[in-house]
Amino acid sequence: MIVQGFRNAAAYAAIKPTVARQSPLGVPSSFGSQGSGTKLTISDQANAMVASDSQGVQTKLDAIKTKPAVERTSDDTDFLLKNDSRLAQITAKGQKAQTAEDVDYVQKAGGFVNTMANLSPSEKKLYNQMVADGNTDAANGMNLIALSRTGSGNVTLPNGQTFDPGKTEITPQNIRNLFSQMFVSTDDQNARSFDALASYLDGRATKSA
Repeated sequence: MIVQGFRNAAAYAAIKPTVARQSPLGVPSSFGSQGSGTKLTISDQANAMVASDSQGVQTKLDAIKTKPAVERTSDDTDFLLKNDSRLAQITAKGQKAQTAEDVDYVQKAGGFVNTMANLSPSEKKLYNQMVADGNTDAANGMNLIALSRTGSGNVTLPNGQTFDPGKTEITPQNIRNLFSQMFVSTDDQNARSFDALASYLDGRATKSA
């Protein structure tokens, strides 16, 4: 942690050595019994300044996180990445290596729609296994299903069929016949993601048979 409270002379003067004597430069110093090493204790005043500074950072972080992503400034984003250590660590991993829990945290901290909240614990476990296996397309298919559950109630597909994404089990058949029909992309990436997810589940079923 960067102790910003020590940027001024007042905070520096608040540092008191355990056994002090004047150095040639006029700065108090202390030495152990063998005359080597320096031991300093931070006064109550300096501790209070550090605590206040830390509290100020947390207060600003909390205020930023209450804003939707579209309402945040570039300064808000920079401050968040600089001071939210967990968010910075997750971001550094890259999207392909992020677990369901990582994505959930990024969505909440970033002010985005929290789609990961729409997956059950077992579905999140499956998502994490696909990430561990390096199957990015299949994981993206699961992300799309999580997104499809953002609304509530039934949806009507182009062929007139209706179903409730939130109450529909994620199976190869349901992926191909229902979930995949909700999303269309010009580059066919969504179709590839759903096909990868369905194939991944087919493979798991074959292995367990």
